[in-house]
Amino acid sequence: MDGVRLDRPARRAFLVVHVVASAGWLGLSAGLLALGVAANTTGSPTTVEAAVRSMQLFADRLLLPIALLTLGSGLVLALGTPWGLARHRWVWIKFWLTLATTTATVFALRPGVNDAVAAVSAGHALPDGGDVLTGPVVSLSAYVFMTAISVLKPWGATRRGRRLREAARKGRPAGPARV
Repeated sequence: MDGVRLDRPARRAFLVVHVVASAGWLGLSAGLLALGVAANTTGSPTTVEAAVRSMQLFADRLLLPIALLTLGSGLVLALGTPWGLARHRWVWIKFWLTLATTTATVFALRPGVNDAVAAVSAGHALPDGGDVLTGPVVSLSAYVFMTAISVLKPWGATRRGRRLREAARKGRPAGPARV
């Protein structure tokens, strides 16, 4: 067994934190999508402004902390449990999707929402409705997919995971760790 393993209470605590943060991220994305749809389908400038300002509040105050909490707790669980980070394809895919969606939150979703708020606050029309819809659609799709693979655990072990499992069966070290 390589690496540090979490004891049962710590593993359970991190699992609860991870599931709550992940569910929060999924819910925030659904809320952002609802607000983006409202901003794009209403004829009322007041509703458009309220919707994009609400999106900005969620994006600026909640999304990044929830994203980082999800990423951090997932890493601790992956590295502190037998699942490992690169032993199973579903864990590996979840890690990269979480990293990608966290990055997209910082560099795409938040700037798009901030641009929409700036334009609407200045009395202009919503500059591009896609800016407030694309991010939530992509992120919600990614989180639903990650939730599904967390439950189903498809695709089996990675090459590294198979090698480590085989070495454990034979009772010998697996050699140098390659991620």
